Amino acid sequence: MSTYTQIIYQLVFGTKNRETTLSAANRQELFKYICGILQQKNCHVYQINGVEDHIHIVTHLHPSVSLASLIKDIKLASSDYIKKNNLFPKFGGWQEGYGAFTYSIKEKDRLIEYVKNQEAHHKIKIFREEYAELLEEHGIAFNEKYLL
Repeated sequence: MSTYTQIIYQLVFGTKNRETTLSAANRQELFKYICGILQQKNCHVYQINGVEDHIHIVTHLHPSVSLASLIKDIKLASSDYIKKNNLFPKFGGWQEGYGAFTYSIKEKDRLIEYVKNQEAHHKIKIFREEYAELLEEHGIAFNEKYLL
């Protein structure tokens, strides 16, 4: 029997200390690089976007890829790429943790649109509020003190 999966993830992680270092000028280059990492791991990328202090990735993970190792690989490789190419001169790294939320295929289009519109969305709501809502929506208990 073959392996079949259809799990869409929204991955969310921020810059260290939520520093606003991901300037708009080079964000697309970073997103293309991260897309390449995901494709090398046979993951299907639906959308990547973000703002100055965090990014969102909508992807399907290949069954052979563990979520934790994928996040680790993305953070390490992209940090190195940012520094080597001086994409964001004040970038100090990524935060330690991450959010990973699963969605039904029926929610794919809505999720892609949500991530595409991050800039407009964050004119209304700060990251902390958005992240707390995601955690609550997915029934994840959390401690406010860790939502820097």
